[in-house]
Amino acid sequence: MAENDGLIGVTVLGATGSVGMNTLDVLARHRDRYRVAALTAHTDSERLFACCREHRPELAVLGRAGDAAALQDRLREAGLDTQVLSGPEGLEAAARLPSADYVMAAIVGAAGLLPTLAAVRAGKRVMLANKEALVMTGRIFMDEVERCGAELLPIDSEHNAVFQCMPPRAAGADLEDVGVERILLTASGGPFRTTPLSELHAVTPEQACAHPNWVMGRKISVDSATMMNKGLEVIEACWLFRTTPERVRVVLHPQSTIHSMVEYVDGSILAHLATPDMRVPIAHALAWPGRMRSGAEPLDIVASGRLDFEEPDLERFPCLALAYRAIAAGGTATAVLNAANEVAVQSFLERRLPFTAIPQVIEATLDAVEFHAPDGVDAVLADDAQARTVAARMVARHASRAAP
Repeated sequence: MAENDGLIGVTVLGATGSVGMNTLDVLARHRDRYRVAALTAHTDSERLFACCREHRPELAVLGRAGDAAALQDRLREAGLDTQVLSGPEGLEAAARLPSADYVMAAIVGAAGLLPTLAAVRAGKRVMLANKEALVMTGRIFMDEVERCGAELLPIDSEHNAVFQCMPPRAAGADLEDVGVERILLTASGGPFRTTPLSELHAVTPEQACAHPNWVMGRKISVDSATMMNKGLEVIEACWLFRTTPERVRVVLHPQSTIHSMVEYVDGSILAHLATPDMRVPIAHALAWPGRMRSGAEPLDIVASGRLDFEEPDLERFPCLALAYRAIAAGGTATAVLNAANEVAVQSFLERRLPFTAIPQVIEATLDAVEFHAPDGVDAVLADDAQARTVAARMVARHASRAAP
């Protein structure tokens, strides 16, 4: 498709994941406004092939060179001229692609950092679903957004809700200067909100991934079950909205009807309500400052019934407390937190670590790794790598103690 066809070009980083597939669903509903410029996936070549056949992107990217070559052959046989690249260089090429105006940053975990930064440095509208980019690099990332004239719009349902409840003049301003008292991030509490604490040790990956309200990928589902996801969102909110953790309050809301709220100094609270469907924030970010249909079912406010709120129990959700600890420590502490969490969650999903040991591995890693005030992305990645090594050692140590 030609660059001057009048359509807005969109790159989807992490196209075969939950957010990526929802993005493609929204884009398919508005082919008169958008076209898919590039799609990337890590290893799911089969789904990426199907996406390429439907959306005919200019560029596709897979993690491994052999997979990319095989996909290139299949696309040629299907009569498609999509170019296929591989690896980190391919991801960054997709993020910088001149024919892409918008980039959906939906790669899960630290792997999404560099391609998301590449999109920022290319001055794109970056629709940020990868919270780890901000969690890891914080001020470095936000400085690049400002320096490069990129447009940053949050996709996490909570941050998108906060964005929609903020006053128009909030961009770039301190919250107090625009009359905002605090941000209220809602959390469902996940599948174990009421499970007896004595039973948590034995929960399985399948149980942890069975979220009561949302359909998400396995890693983020486990993060929701531990509430580390909410801890990462607190960190992200501090950077997105120029505030401190003391002004970000987490509130349990099991219905997931209110996606987040903003409290003002005059006592007002503005809330964003919608069905729990990621197409709502995706459509908002694509159409902003306008609106368009997302494909999500509208919220029936009468049928939704009651709205309940609770304080989070930090004994049940120690990962949330660990996130606040990392924020307070500053420097690369949040990058270390994120790295340790990724190692621990993957170990749990591989059944090498019990559910209740996830926060134990993270805490032990925070205790063992020295944090620094980073002077660039390389310094962050160095501490990230060290944290992963330490966390892997903690997992192995836990496994050896648990062995009969």
